[in-house]
Amino acid sequence: MTSTKKKQLHKIIFIFGFFLSTAVGFAQIDRVEPPNWWVGFQNKNLQLLVHGKNIAASIPSLNYPGVSLVKSHKADSPNYLFLDLLIEATAQPGTFQIVFTPAKGKKTSYNYELKMRERSAESYVGFDHKDVLYLITPDRFANGNPSNDSVKGLLETAVNRQEDYGRHGGDIAGITQHVDYLKDMGFTAVWPSPLLENDMPQASYHGYAITDFYKVDPRFGNLEDYKQLANKLRQNELKLIMDMVANHCGREHWWMNDLPFNDWVNQQNKLPDYKQLKNSNHRRTVNQDRYAAEIDKKELSEGWFVPSMPDLNQRNPFMANYLIQNSIWWVETLGLGGIRQDTYPYPDKKFMSDWAGAIMQEYPNFSIVGEEWSYNPLLIGYWQDGAQNADGYDSNLTHSMDFAMQKNTVDALNETESWSSGLVKIYEGLANDFHYTDPNRIMVFPDNHDMDRIFTALREDIPNTKMALSYLLSLPRVAQLYYGTEILMQNTAKPGDHGLIRTDFPGGWHGDTVNAFTGENLKPEQADMQSYLKKLLQYRKNSLALQNGKTLHFAPENGVYVLFRIAESETFVHIINKNEAPVELDLSRFKELGLEGKRFRNIIEGYSVEWKDTLKLDKRGSYIFSTRL
Repeated sequence: MTSTKKKQLHKIIFIFGFFLSTAVGFAQIDRVEPPNWWVGFQNKNLQLLVHGKNIAASIPSLNYPGVSLVKSHKADSPNYLFLDLLIEATAQPGTFQIVFTPAKGKKTSYNYELKMRERSAESYVGFDHKDVLYLITPDRFANGNPSNDSVKGLLETAVNRQEDYGRHGGDIAGITQHVDYLKDMGFTAVWPSPLLENDMPQASYHGYAITDFYKVDPRFGNLEDYKQLANKLRQNELKLIMDMVANHCGREHWWMNDLPFNDWVNQQNKLPDYKQLKNSNHRRTVNQDRYAAEIDKKELSEGWFVPSMPDLNQRNPFMANYLIQNSIWWVETLGLGGIRQDTYPYPDKKFMSDWAGAIMQEYPNFSIVGEEWSYNPLLIGYWQDGAQNADGYDSNLTHSMDFAMQKNTVDALNETESWSSGLVKIYEGLANDFHYTDPNRIMVFPDNHDMDRIFTALREDIPNTKMALSYLLSLPRVAQLYYGTEILMQNTAKPGDHGLIRTDFPGGWHGDTVNAFTGENLKPEQADMQSYLKKLLQYRKNSLALQNGKTLHFAPENGVYVLFRIAESETFVHIINKNEAPVELDLSRFKELGLEGKRFRNIIEGYSVEWKDTLKLDKRGSYIFSTRL
């Protein structure tokens, strides 16, 4: 071999060795989260989670104008570093290197990107009482991309539409392809249950056992699919609501194999023996109870929701930062129109106030609704921002969920009429609005993904179902409907069964003989309910009375309950009549409203009446009138 060829060979070996050492160095870092950030936030602080083998043995550094590394924190695991960055107002978008220098060996570099914000903070407008949210279980709504039904490498790959708790193949593309249907129906916002990775061995379709807080589950699609959905909704004047989970993660979350701190999850000292773990006592009243025992408080917030979902310890400041930044990352990435936070009373309640406060600081016109599954308005109202709570607690949460009115509505229509049962339940339930800081910032609903469908709860009685839906849509509330309610979907065969409650939406799969998107082969009663709700929703979108009108209701008498919503230019009347035989409603009782001689149109059936003396109610059901002819 000539000396020239030897030199060339040595050069090749040197270059190969250099790239090999560089590759090994780069491979040392498994992930950095958040994966990117933005310039221009109110809060200039950013904390990065860096994970990689023995990364704690390295000293990090960076050199980028307007960005400084304030502090580096080691964790209990040697495979983590937490970096506190300060991003000044002068910082410009761009990519900079974070260099990790070990005591021995090669340096490792990581390129981190700061982006320009695409929208102003004020442009992130949340949902309000003018909105009706459409709640979707994505796996059961529509299969827009069959190629992602089964993904190799995940723990659950089977797809079986006959299995209540199995994967059925619905995805993000399925929602995107039917945005026109949602808009045409009259919905103004879409709330899919979580779309992030749930790499669990079974029953992972629901999305609430997240195994990667920054990754879309590949069986639903990818981040670009999620962005495309957000953009299409925005183009059609619909808002995207993201379902988030701060209380727990999935047992197969990537960090469960290498927890950064000894207190990253609650009851961590009992791991890996999951049988030792204590579940939550679910006694949510301890959050407000001045007499509550400390052990009961501890068991609520530190008990695991279920054994497959590790309970996150938000008292750990690094976990707290992680969850707050993750939420802001998703708001900014997708241009969200709101957040629904799962199991709101279960995490550390001081953290939840900090979490909501941090989001609202960055997005002052935003909306967050928290799930408080309580039938007691005192507990629901406690979590609403601005509540005058005896303990001084302010949640910073803009909206609470009205489980109380949902139950009142079902009871009112199922029960026989008496002094203390029947329609008096919704009359007195609405009277409890005095407790809320702002009733318009309460979210009401007939059902959701965790409870019997309203058609089942009302014993498959169509007039009662129409009365429930029209009443709830008439209240001074944000409203939410569950997918399929518009076509009388039910779970009567298995009350309480989550798999059946989350039935496939007909027409969402190729080969479905019934298609609710087009109306093909719907039963007459299904098509009628779909038309009924469409008329209500489209009317609600343009009704000043329902959007901002004064609310006035009259105590129920003789099986009839009347509610008014009144604006300067419009009076809206909702009448619930539980009588089977025809009745004459004496209108003199409503004299204080000065409606004598005014003409009203029935917004469902289209006919007009004059408000004078009596109004004939010839059948059981809702009568919905408006002066807007």
